[in-house]
Amino acid sequence: MHMTHTDVPPRLGLRERKKAKTRALIQEHALRLFHQQGYDETSIEQIADLAEVSPSTVFRYFPTKPDLVIYDDLDERMIEAFRAQPPELNAVQALRASLRSGFGSLPGEEMALQLERERLMRSVPELQAAMLGEFARTVGEIADLVTERARRPAGDDAVLALAGAVIGVAIAAWFAPDAHEADDPAERFLDRVDAGMALLESGFRF
Repeated sequence: MHMTHTDVPPRLGLRERKKAKTRALIQEHALRLFHQQGYDETSIEQIADLAEVSPSTVFRYFPTKPDLVIYDDLDERMIEAFRAQPPELNAVQALRASLRSGFGSLPGEEMALQLERERLMRSVPELQAAMLGEFARTVGEIADLVTERARRPAGDDAVLALAGAVIGVAIAAWFAPDAHEADDPAERFLDRVDAGMALLESGFRF
């Protein structure tokens, strides 16, 4: 059924915007406290107090403490960018282009938050473990996108291999020995991922 403009409940958009604003506010205050006094030294109660919400509200938006650092909306941006790529691009080319455009669309203040999150995830063992879990989850998302674009059957071995290879490239870039020494770690990470994707695209013909 086709929905007209008046069929869409006006409160839904407002409600979602309020939720997004609250989530962003909580995360912003959490990152500020983590930066000022340390991740382990900061409690959920302190974050809730600074954000002027209850601890239960913090847990409603971020079920675990690592989620306060791990969460972002980049997956949604990447998915949108991937689906917007020209049909003549193959799956690897579309993934490569969407990674660049997704990160490149971040405004300055959001990039600053990304850099602070990146610093924390490198320095806190609990967050490193959580990040590996995020990489594993993203394998499934990439496989779904490639299946959709390439019109392959669900669970196709080639699709799973490609999704795993893309995440392998990301993990290698994330844990590179000199990754934390770059002036712009996020840009260095993205450059490494792009180089790895180029190798996947070429078939690793050294």
